[in-house]
Amino acid sequence: MECKQQIRDFIIENFLFGSSDAPFGDDESFLESGIIDSTGILELVSFVEERFDIEVKDEELIPDNFDSVGKLVGYINNKMNKIH
Repeated sequence: MECKQQIRDFIIENFLFGSSDAPFGDDESFLESGIIDSTGILELVSFVEERFDIEVKDEELIPDNFDSVGKLVGYINNKMNKIH
């Protein structure tokens, strides 16, 4: 399954309680739209580390990496390219 779809599925299942009635765009801010709060970001980080087998460093926990589907996909792709 594509990285973007895995992220979307996780967010729908864990933060929107399985409801896809409230769709969100790839560039929509998780925090500004209320999809994910600051505690939810930690859940998202755990998911990313486990699912994509990467380590998220403290200094990488910034909105430019984790505040939308698009930003998160870019971050994951960059991390995975550095590993391989």
